[in-house]
Amino acid sequence: MDVAAEAAADGAAAGRIAIADQQTAGRGRRGHAWSSPPGAGLYFSYLARPARHVDLITLAAGVGVRDGIAAATGVRAELKWPNDLLVGSRKLAGLLAEGHHLSTPDASVVIGVGVNVAPAAYPPEVALRATNLENEAAREVPRFSVFAAVLEHLADALRTLDGGDAGDILRRWRDASPLAVGATVRWVKDGVEVQGVTAGIDDSGALLVRTSTAVERVIAGELQWELPGS
Repeated sequence: MDVAAEAAADGAAAGRIAIADQQTAGRGRRGHAWSSPPGAGLYFSYLARPARHVDLITLAAGVGVRDGIAAATGVRAELKWPNDLLVGSRKLAGLLAEGHHLSTPDASVVIGVGVNVAPAAYPPEVALRATNLENEAAREVPRFSVFAAVLEHLADALRTLDGGDAGDILRRWRDASPLAVGATVRWVKDGVEVQGVTAGIDDSGALLVRTSTAVERVIAGELQWELPGS
């Protein structure tokens, strides 16, 4: 992420990629760490220069990464708002989008992608909630083939968004995310824990949650999900 952000600051064009065999400081949303064992995953950052619909870029990236994984392996993950790919209740991949100089001519978004490809010695707190492509596909999965397919479909999804077809991205994301409707979630609002049931996403990408008193729009923050089988 840092290497790609430096390239963006130096004027690099959209499509610049930084890729690693291992990360020693991989990160996820809200300061969480992303475990990146050597040789076991696909870890790369993609530089985007979005022309429009910046608020939907994480959803578009999720659609692209999911489609690429399916094309390369046949594994069809589900999307969990805003940036996770799951098989069952276990995490297969994660995304992180970091914007730089938004609303300026030099705007850029660095999209970090982490995909668990092969079994690895994850930390105990990760092992219980993670899965990988080789386990799900029941065969060896070459990382390069996954990278090529994910990159192709990610770039295609971002082109769709830049072309103004936000509706297509929203439709594809909704179709791939059964958890966006009917799942129980909890979060803290103004110091008080709130519980509700997901009711889809709106056209800006916000998660809608029906509580006992209203329908809330969640645009950020830490959600606790009750996942089937978890």
